Amino acid sequence: MDTLQNMRVFVRIVEAGSFTAAAHSLDSTTGAMSRALSELEAHLRTRLLNRSTRRLALTPAGELYLKRCKQILADLGSAEEEASGAHERPAGALRLHSFASIGQQYVLPAISKYRALHPEVTIELTLSQRMADLFEGSSDVSVVTATSLPNSDLVSHQLGSSCSVLCASPGYVRTHGAPHTPADLAHHDCLILKTPTSPVHEWTLEGPEGSVAMHVDGPVQVNIAESLAVAIREGMGIGMLPVYAAIDGLRNGTLVRVLPQHILQKVNVYALYPSRKFVDAKTKTWVEFLRAHLPEVIARDMALLEKLTREPLAHTPVIEAHEASADVS
Repeated sequence: MDTLQNMRVFVRIVEAGSFTAAAHSLDSTTGAMSRALSELEAHLRTRLLNRSTRRLALTPAGELYLKRCKQILADLGSAEEEASGAHERPAGALRLHSFASIGQQYVLPAISKYRALHPEVTIELTLSQRMADLFEGSSDVSVVTATSLPNSDLVSHQLGSSCSVLCASPGYVRTHGAPHTPADLAHHDCLILKTPTSPVHEWTLEGPEGSVAMHVDGPVQVNIAESLAVAIREGMGIGMLPVYAAIDGLRNGTLVRVLPQHILQKVNVYALYPSRKFVDAKTKTWVEFLRAHLPEVIARDMALLEKLTREPLAHTPVIEAHEASADVS
């Protein structure tokens, strides 16, 4: 019996959710999947999966064994990479995961610069609003934003800190005015950004008066900051944008910052990867590059936000918003 291969089959069956899907991904047959699992269970003298015609479910023993299998297979893969020289020269496919917005604004430009240094590395980037299961093995490194991280076996590096700001279009401000205080948001259309790190309909504003929590609602809800920026530019209402998604619009005047003395949703930016005995060269050099590059980029955007707030562009009506508000009232 090939125990390692049967372990791989067991993990694939669980990940795929069925024998048929596992067989398809491994270019095998459903019968071969079933035989491999039966051999493994006979070898262990325990049932790993409860299966019926409709669903599969791990047994308690199966849950423990699955975790061990994933770690053993990951260590084996890393050991093979190390033996083949992967720990010395960055090369091959690097599988990256990132939250969508920060991935578009920060990770993709960083990839371009990284590949100029390491052209033998190819990149497979997955953008998602969900945290990747790095122990499952589909990604090598993840870049995420969070107020803090739960305790886990992941290795984490903080790359900087950012926040969100409230924005509208110049046209919206001219037509509807701008809020003077957080309480004025109740009289405006508030566009909702649904993210993994914040309540959907609650904005907590930090400003001169301290922390103020506001319940907000509006006609549009999206889950990607860049899509929300489009809705804001189209004049649909006021929205909360991460600084990295808002900064270009604030700089070119297509977005207006409202309640400019307030910020929302302070978050940290993290690079995460599994804790392993062996880290290959492409993963190691990518993380090292992020640690050197992204803090500067994040700090640059935060400094530019301060400058634009303090000295708004002549065509950007951040200051004029108060006058427009007075006109419509």
